[in-house]
Formats: sequence, C-alpha cells, structure tokens
Amino acid sequence: MCLLAYGAVMVYSATSATALLQGSGTGSGYLIKFVSYGAIGLVVMRVLARDGIAKAQTFVAPLLAVSFALVLAVHIPHVGVSVNGARRWIGAGQLQFQPSELLKLALVLYGATLLARRPERVHDLRELARPLLVVVGGACLLVVTEPDLGTTMTIAFTTAALLVAAGIPARNLAIIAGAAFGLIVLYALARPYARARLTSFVDPWAHASGSGFQAVQGQIAIGSGGLFGVGPGQSVQKIFYLPEAPTDFILAVIAEELGVIGVCALLFLYGLIAYAGLRVAKAARSLHSALIAVGVTSLIVSQALLNVFAVLGLAPLTGVPLPFVSYGSSSLIVTLAAMGLLLNVAAGGTAHVRAVPSRPATAARKPAGWSRDTDEDRHSGGGYRRARGAGAGGGGRAAG
Repeated sequence: MCLLAYGAVMVYSATSATALLQGSGTGSGYLIKFVSYGAIGLVVMRVLARDGIAKAQTFVAPLLAVSFALVLAVHIPHVGVSVNGARRWIGAGQLQFQPSELLKLALVLYGATLLARRPERVHDLRELARPLLVVVGGACLLVVTEPDLGTTMTIAFTTAALLVAAGIPARNLAIIAGAAFGLIVLYALARPYARARLTSFVDPWAHASGSGFQAVQGQIAIGSGGLFGVGPGQSVQKIFYLPEAPTDFILAVIAEELGVIGVCALLFLYGLIAYAGLRVAKAARSLHSALIAVGVTSLIVSQALLNVFAVLGLAPLTGVPLPFVSYGSSSLIVTLAAMGLLLNVAAGGTAHVRAVPSRPATAARKPAGWSRDTDEDRHSGGGYRRARGAGAGGGGRAAG
C-alpha cells in the first residue's frame, strides 16, 4: 500500500505539468487512471488472497495457453500495437494490454506446479529441459522478438529462483545460466536495436542525441536531486526532457524531487517485500506453496532491481516498469494479482498437487526441509510437506 501511494503521488507529479502545458485537461488524467487500475488490482488481489493457491490449480494450463496465444497475437499485423518501435501490446485506444505481463505470472504458476510434482527432476538436465526449460525458452523467444529484453531477463531470473528453491545442484544451474547468457549475448550482437542499447549503456554521453538520450536525461535528473531533492512537484527534467517519465523512468523523477533519501526509502520498501516473501516461503505448508511464494517474490524484486539498475546507469535500458509505482495498467493489475497469491500462501493456503513417484533408477535427494507427504497430508497440500520442526516456520502460518 505504501508503494501504491508512492506511485500515485509520483505519477501525478510526472504527468501533470506536461498535460497542463499541452492543454490536455486538468493534469490529473494519469492519476485517475492509475487509481482506477490500482482499485481493480486490489480487488483481484483480495479474491486471490482468500483461496488463490487452490484456484490456481484449475487454471494453470488454460492461463499458460491463453498467455502464449496473446503474446503470439502481438506479432500479428493490425492486432499488435507498436509503440516506439516495439510491438508489446494488443487492444485499441486507451484499452491496451501487455500479454507478456500475464505470461510472467503464468510461468511462475506452471514452474511451481511442475517442480512440486517431481522435485527430483532438477537433478537431471534432460528431465528438466523437456517440460520446463522448453516452455520457458519458447516464452523468452516470443517476448524477446517484440523486442522486450527486460521482460525476458525477468522471466530468466524468476525461473532461476524457482530452480534454486527446488534444490537444483550448482553445476546444473551454472550450465543453464551459461547457456542463457550466451544466447543473450548473441542476440544483442545480432539485433541492431539491442546492440544500440548496449553501446549507449557503455558510454551514454557519447550518444546523447541518439540512443543514449534517455539515459543522459535520467542521469541529469538524478544528479539534480542531490541528497534531499528539489522538492515534490519541482522536477524540471520531467517537462518534455525525460522520455517515459511516468513509466520506465519514474525513478529518475523520484530522485530529482525527493533525492537520495526518497530513492533509499523506495528501495527499503522493496527490501521489505523481499524479506517478507522469503519468510513466507520458508514457513509455507507445502513445497508447491513455497515455490509460488519464491516465484512471486523474485518476480517483483528482480523487476524492481532491473529498473533501478537501468535508471542509475548500472545496466542497459530494458523498458521494465517499476512494480507498483510506474504507470501501466497491465503491470499494476498482474503484480497485485501475484501479491494476492503470496498473501494466500502467508495465510496457510495450499492446493492439491499430486506427487509423481520417482523411478528407483533416478531417485534423488529431497529438498531440504521437506518430506514426502502422507495420505492424510495430501488432503491439505502438495507432493512434499514441511517436515516437523524444519525451518523457522515449522510448517504453520507465517508470522505477521
């Protein structure tokens, strides 16, 4: 709620001046839309917080199929909407939706369900590749061709977090990470769009009038803010200088108006989400619930870090919005829906996930802190349950 309030104030600040100067109403148009999308997202979050984990089992496959279909539709002429050279949206006028946002959440649910049914598959790359890595790789291929490298990297980081939580050996994780990094480098070298982003990242001031313009304007805004900022609403860069001020680069407006103190307060709030999410995962009642908690937490935190690093000049520009703060209907609603699932896990929610017996020849170690469930426990949770006394939560409800 603090992040949403932060976002409402800063979206209004980042858009009101330009709207008034352009004669586009009273300047509160973006604020009204942000609050409206936030209200819809809060309703969805409340519904999923009640029994979202149980409901997720019934629509994981349809949600994944619909997400893939919508991402494919983005590439169809006259269906996908092109903005600034990227085709990431479908819809018309003000009613546009970004399917890749829904795909990220669908992949978290799919990966958590798959790994909870057979956690031992993480010890065999061939077993892991056929159901999970092929689907994730296909999703990344569709998204990166929009082009949307930021969402692709978010999907990759979230999948890696799920694998780590499922107990993947370091060697297997290193092989997957190395292959993914090599593919990203090859793509960046082969595509002029991605290559320009990397070139401007290395020296944005040398390309200040071209591909480095946005990065340079963001750095000017950050440098102008200093420690305490120039004051709320007093940003100069947001007025026709800083591109995408209310969306991808809203952190630059925050830094200029609220200074280093404002940015640190924002990072502290994301740190609270990371801490609380991982604590919820540790105290979850089943492996399936724990994996969903880890996936949702890493989805939010990795996206926030990618945005922060890009705006601060520590990473190439990727076009990733700041969760809960940036203006954008798709990102806001889907992220709040994901938070509903996390709240349901914190409340002790589980789902029926059938554990597939492992073959004797491929028997592997059980994830730390989890044991095979009994017939009685299957009525309340997934294929593995928290062993008695394991972890800080023991197996009950997360504190707080």
